[in-house]
Amino acid sequence: MCCGKSRALRLGVPGVPYSGPGHVAGSAGVAGVTFEYTGRTGLTAVGRSTGRQYRFDRPGARLQVDPRDAASVGAIALLKRVDPLRARA
Repeated sequence: MCCGKSRALRLGVPGVPYSGPGHVAGSAGVAGVTFEYTGRTGLTAVGRSTGRQYRFDRPGARLQVDPRDAASVGAIALLKRVDPLRARA
């Protein structure tokens, strides 16, 4: 049973620190894929391809994910892919 605090979800590869919102390291000029966290606390996801850690620190948090990690991050039930240009409902 979870204590209700932040959780870490590790997807196979040891991670490296996430550089910050909107930044997709190692892919200059390549746009990331935006994901929104729909859970109740916080979540750290680790991309399977890059090993990068993505920290969603609160409900509704949005981050740019490296396109190479989009499939593995998108497989997490509490993260949904969003259009960054679409206004929040």
